[in-house]
Amino acid sequence: MHIHPGLNMEFIRSEDKCFEEGVRRAAEIGYRFVEPMVHNGRELLSEAGYFHSFSMDNDPLEMKDILQKYGVAASGLSAHCPLMRPEISVPYLEKAIRLAAAIDAKVINTDEGIRPLWLDDAECFQVMRYTLKKVLQVAERYGVSIGIEPHQSITRKTEGLLRIATLVESDCLRVNYDTGNAFLSGEDPYAGLQAVLPLLVHIHAKDISIRQAADEKGKVTGTAVGCACGEGVIDWGRVIGILRAANWSGVLSVECGTSKQAEASLQHLTGKLRRQTVAEVPAR
Repeated sequence: MHIHPGLNMEFIRSEDKCFEEGVRRAAEIGYRFVEPMVHNGRELLSEAGYFHSFSMDNDPLEMKDILQKYGVAASGLSAHCPLMRPEISVPYLEKAIRLAAAIDAKVINTDEGIRPLWLDDAECFQVMRYTLKKVLQVAERYGVSIGIEPHQSITRKTEGLLRIATLVESDCLRVNYDTGNAFLSGEDPYAGLQAVLPLLVHIHAKDISIRQAADEKGKVTGTAVGCACGEGVIDWGRVIGILRAANWSGVLSVECGTSKQAEASLQHLTGKLRRQTVAEVPAR
């Protein structure tokens, strides 16, 4: 059983830096896992070196070389696309799966996306089932999981999250739990985490500041990034305790907005993980 801190690459966005600089900075801070974000085609800011997202039109081994250069591994890929738009999400997710396999990442993380106005309640699940059934054929061949994240109108509730994550019977259809999104949507993040444990493959370690919690709880379905872990409303000792009790192994991928928050998060999570480990050792 091993739980490791990791870092979502969103932390470097506030500095207008490229993918490689974000990886270098993460390694310098002390992280050994990162979660890159990918996109289709060519995007001006990334091409100019001002944004961290990595084009899936690039050679996947270019990303692998950068990760190896700085001694880090990818815990997964941030590959969000609208599951209710199969014309977009099927080719996008299939490409993300192949990239993930090339860099030895075990999961691509996504959500249902914003619901199109022309789909009714029954149709939206039928369309998502089609998307996932098609994409999971590729995921199963490559041994890469699809992690459904609580982030939009359906997954904002644990019941909806689990419904999407069980639309297709496959060992590769799993959950990427986001503690901060769950909290802001009005769910109990600890009860939600307990509920998804059988399907849990990856975690977005997102903390929410007291001010944001007061302003937005129950009004939004999620947020792009949170504050530093340990400086907000999430009890990380409790989260880690739930994971350890379930013998879960994986990465807590920190989603924060700055390098300083990334440093503080690593220190806080490492301390909590160390204290939990010491507490498990029986006294002699």
